[in-house]
Amino acid sequence: MASEGDDAPIVGRTGTLTALRTDLLNAGPSGTAAVFVTGESGVGKTRLLHETAEALREAGVAVLSGTCLDIGDASPLHPVLQALRRAGVHADTGPVDAAANQDGAGVLLERVSQQLRSLAQGRRLLLVLDDLQWADRSTRQLLLYLLAGLGEINLSVLAAVRSESLHGSHPLRRVLAELRRLRSVRVLDLAPLDREATGELVAAIAGATVAPEDADRVYKRSGGNPFVVEELSRDLRDGRVELSDTLREIFLSRVDELPPHAHDVVHAVAAGVEPVEHALLARVLPLPETELIEAIRAAVAHRFVTSANDGYRLRHQVVAEVLEHEVLPAESAARHRRYAEALEAVPGTVDHARLAHHWRQAGEPARAMPSVVAAARAAEQLYGFAEAHRYWSMALELGCEQAPEYTELLAHAAESAHRCGEHQRALTRLEELAARPDGPGACEIHLRRARYLAAAGRSATAEIEYERALAFAECTQSEKASAAAHLAELLVHLGRYADAGVRARDALELAEKADGSTGDLVRASAALGFSLAFREDPDAGLAVIRQAVEIAERSGHPDDIGCAYLHLAELLTGPLNSVEEGVLVARRGAEKLAAIGLGRTYQTRLLAIAANGLFRIGDWAEMEKVLDTAMRHHPSGADAVELLLSRCRLWVGVGDVEQADRDLEAVATILAGGGARHVLPMLTLRAGLAMWQGRHAEARAAVQRGLTETRSDDLVLLGVLAWHGLRAEAQAQAGGKVPVDPAAVRRLQTVVERMARGAGNAAPPVRAVVDGYLDLCAAEQSRIDDRNDPELWARAAAAWDRRKQPYPAAYSRLRQAEATFARRPGRSNRGRAAATMALREAYATARAMGAKPFAAEITAVATRARVALTGDEDTVAIAAPGHGSGDELDVLTEREREVLAAVAEGLTNREIGQALFISERTVGVHVGHIFDKLQVRTRVQASRVFLRAA
Repeated sequence: MASEGDDAPIVGRTGTLTALRTDLLNAGPSGTAAVFVTGESGVGKTRLLHETAEALREAGVAVLSGTCLDIGDASPLHPVLQALRRAGVHADTGPVDAAANQDGAGVLLERVSQQLRSLAQGRRLLLVLDDLQWADRSTRQLLLYLLAGLGEINLSVLAAVRSESLHGSHPLRRVLAELRRLRSVRVLDLAPLDREATGELVAAIAGATVAPEDADRVYKRSGGNPFVVEELSRDLRDGRVELSDTLREIFLSRVDELPPHAHDVVHAVAAGVEPVEHALLARVLPLPETELIEAIRAAVAHRFVTSANDGYRLRHQVVAEVLEHEVLPAESAARHRRYAEALEAVPGTVDHARLAHHWRQAGEPARAMPSVVAAARAAEQLYGFAEAHRYWSMALELGCEQAPEYTELLAHAAESAHRCGEHQRALTRLEELAARPDGPGACEIHLRRARYLAAAGRSATAEIEYERALAFAECTQSEKASAAAHLAELLVHLGRYADAGVRARDALELAEKADGSTGDLVRASAALGFSLAFREDPDAGLAVIRQAVEIAERSGHPDDIGCAYLHLAELLTGPLNSVEEGVLVARRGAEKLAAIGLGRTYQTRLLAIAANGLFRIGDWAEMEKVLDTAMRHHPSGADAVELLLSRCRLWVGVGDVEQADRDLEAVATILAGGGARHVLPMLTLRAGLAMWQGRHAEARAAVQRGLTETRSDDLVLLGVLAWHGLRAEAQAQAGGKVPVDPAAVRRLQTVVERMARGAGNAAPPVRAVVDGYLDLCAAEQSRIDDRNDPELWARAAAAWDRRKQPYPAAYSRLRQAEATFARRPGRSNRGRAAATMALREAYATARAMGAKPFAAEITAVATRARVALTGDEDTVAIAAPGHGSGDELDVLTEREREVLAAVAEGLTNREIGQALFISERTVGVHVGHIFDKLQVRTRVQASRVFLRAA
């Protein structure tokens, strides 16, 4: 089995190649060495022989290679003589018939070994033989003769053997058993590739952007066989859904070569649900025990089936796909019916999942339905919600819409879809359920629709549904308690903490009257604790949430545990700024939720919280790992929004514009509404990305939209948005192309004033974080006012250092240095030294995090200021032209002299602004003053005055 040339790289074999070269050069006492590589077809034996031979040829070893043919003993010594002919040696074996007598065989062996000695000319000789399982008797004798040292030649032998051929009484088995006694002979069984190496090979062929699940699917279908991996990867690359004809024909021909009963074993195992136990297989294949075991042994020997204590499996899942299209429908149905009947005949616990599969494939839905429903309920009990959803959906397919039990099936299908993250499908099922005459009441529909809408990211519509449930007269006290608790949770996610606290208290009061559920108690407590901690008393709020976690863990219900951990992790990493503890809580909660079947929903969201925390503390490498883990679940709805926003923070930070744009577009598509907790971060990230790209008008528009489209009590979210808005205006001021928008600045100042008022009433930890953003906003305002104040930036850097958040601290240091360097040269050597140190610290932080755009901006500032970012050397400031000498330039200020010197160098206003750390507009004002004072009308005339005075 060979692949399409050697266009694919050789992966996962580095250690094997090294070991082969070592073993082949490590000759024994007789001067010989040999390695026999065994393995199934397509595992890469031929490629390994070729790579090893090329490496030893480059090392000065004489290399001969030949291939054995499946022609029996008709051509004695065919592979060796072929190798000699390829080397240009006339291999004359004479008229001796090696099979005639022992003396004749000895003469032949001696003659061939003499030719090999002549070719080697004193060097080590490597004899490479492929497909040795087809070697004729003379070749096998020659190997024994040479490797025993009788040929008196420094020889190494490298040969490949198909392991599926070495069964029964194959003569090569005896030869290998004899050769194993020699210390310089090694038999290496080449195993398939592992999952990681398979993924590497898939990426090399199908492209580096191949999805991890696609690579994993290739691994499962191929069993790690490199040839099969390559073929499936090419199918993936070329967009082919069906198996390639090459693979199909190879496997079909190999199956056809099997003995009859072994052929039946392979077909039976392919139709079963692995692992297929021996007792079950014996019921499906009515063969005598001895014949059955012999048939299984043959299937194993031909490398189609693997055997373990728990049963039999196909070595390559792709074989099942191939055989599926070669079996008649009636034949397939009969085989599945035998499986189902055999499973029902087994005493003890019934395996409903397997039974449902076989009755369904046998074409008997009525007999499949009870097992499908039982399998769905069993999956729910084990919190396997994705599996449960699959079975409930299968039950709907098997059921009849007119049947009374169909309504119950719809209800289960909707809820299981919601729990496993298929939120849109859950809403669709719910609408079908609401339309049925025997469906649930209006209050229950409102509640379920609200939950599904919230999970789908449609927060505004979900809030309306909860309010309807609370106002609905037919809702019981218990149902209203549930509506209030869920609404309180939703309001927390919308950033409306005061409203959340009110609804949480309502829920707790209603639950107490109606003896509400534990889930409602957990939700209401978690929301109340978050509201308390943010607005009033952090310790009291934190205690309430921790109590909610304890209640949830005692209840053991996944939703309760997920909700409680979510609020606790969000509170710690966000307003309370206990980021490291919050990351630990989020990751611990994620592990718990993954273990109880909520990997796609709550675990994903908790990992997003952990990733955001890691972003804040500057551990972006670990953040990327956490995000990769979460993305494997393919979340949807609000869970996907949380994760995409988190990942986008990383893309913006490292400067991957394309990926950041893609994620932001995905978030905008999913959010058909949404509150501050989603919309504000999305718009803030959009503004940050636009600023890195120099699109200041777009950054301004994103921020202004955030100020008008949401209402939130979350002063931290508003702080981030206001900082980005003022930063965008300051960047526009510095760039000179887009003028500052006074109206936009006034709106931002209003938000800043609101933050300042709110911070006075906020809990101390929240106030500390808000104060940090107020410092940043004040410093950005100084840039807008063209009075960039380094003291304000130094204060902001110190504040963020205390909060252990390196990115805003490093950003503040960059601006501190920029503001200092923009001041008059020589004004303060101490200030310049502090600015240099701040710039270097900012650069070190940016490099450590991997913030490429940020590091590039720091480098640009350092270049203009002539500051070395590494090393301890000091740099000399640019000296201003001499003045005070009574020349024509005495009428100019020191800044105007600097501008004029740059004009004389031919720089544009924009280039002068960048060099002197002032805006392009300010440069224009200075140039106008210079023209007036020097009484000139053009830049050329002004330059002439400067050069004459210099």
